[in-house]
Amino acid sequence: MKMKRVFPFLLLTIVLFSGVFAFAAENSRKPFIVVLDAGHGGKDPGNRGNGFYEKDIVLDVTLQVGKLLEAHKDIKVVYTRKTDVFVELSRRGPIANEVDADIFVSIHCDSHNSQAHGVGTFVMGVDKSGRNLETAKKENEVIYLEDNYQERYAGFDPNSPESLIGLSIMLEEYLDQSIMLAGLIQNNIVNKLKRKDRSVRSAPFWVLHSSYMPSVLVELGFLTNNSEGPYVNSKKGRSELAREIANGIIAYKNQISLATEDFKNPIITDEKMEKAIESAAENIYDGVSFKVQLAASSNKLDTKPSNFKGLKDVSREKEDGLYKYYYGDTSDYNKIEMLKTFARQKGFSSAYVVAFEKGKKVNLSQVLKSKAN
Repeated sequence: MKMKRVFPFLLLTIVLFSGVFAFAAENSRKPFIVVLDAGHGGKDPGNRGNGFYEKDIVLDVTLQVGKLLEAHKDIKVVYTRKTDVFVELSRRGPIANEVDADIFVSIHCDSHNSQAHGVGTFVMGVDKSGRNLETAKKENEVIYLEDNYQERYAGFDPNSPESLIGLSIMLEEYLDQSIMLAGLIQNNIVNKLKRKDRSVRSAPFWVLHSSYMPSVLVELGFLTNNSEGPYVNSKKGRSELAREIANGIIAYKNQISLATEDFKNPIITDEKMEKAIESAAENIYDGVSFKVQLAASSNKLDTKPSNFKGLKDVSREKEDGLYKYYYGDTSDYNKIEMLKTFARQKGFSSAYVVAFEKGKKVNLSQVLKSKAN
């Protein structure tokens, strides 16, 4: 499936992009396979901010995430490591490919020479601004600890922008799905745990490069920050972070399940849609009203459901001599994307999201970018 290239800056804006619903319903009995990757390990300690060991923190969080997921009978968890061992970057992604995983989640902790703080979730891509390049370079430099790394990585240089840019090409097909997964995890951690939001961003991580499924990398927080480091290292912090990562993964699975059920039955019921919306993390834009535009016509139609293929809550506005018909009205961007998907499944294949501020239509991309920046 060929996807359009998506600009890599702060990709949360399209976290529920409808391309994710192109999953096939075949092998419906196959469990939902999650590969969890605890970063670093063994001779690679990761960052040592405030004297903590990244490799130990992320292993503990990863195992806790896995335990929470394994409580669900229809989820199978595979780990790239379950003990303090060194696993080469070139091996981590292929583990997910070999088990035909549905998603790949790599867990890390961040560091900086300042008191930077906050949680960030990354998808594979090119960061044209350069702001995320240093994070990717730090995580990629573990390559130098591997034997024969020059042969294994075919001349790849973690410090070369040209090498990093080349990593993003293969994962373009899975970008929308990765953004959706990343957004659900990021929003859960930020909203439920009240952590600083460093948003969903793109950066060229090698560990995401070789996994052929939706893949994300979670930075739990900055160990180098004098308050955040101790929180991330604490028993409480680890448990809370693990819980919200697991909740984000489960919410993603639920939304994918809604889509695959739709391939068996073309009609998504209101009940199914409401359940999927409830499982999604919020993404609120204060002062903004999002609606799904269904159609524009010179004909004035009654907005009753029977005129709009069963859709409820349809409104009508006259603009530029045409009647425009809108579905839904919410400040939650995640919810409106779900409603857009619902509308398209109902038969409004060209439905799209529009934004209003103070009753006036505004440029959607500018609204989304304003929050991202």
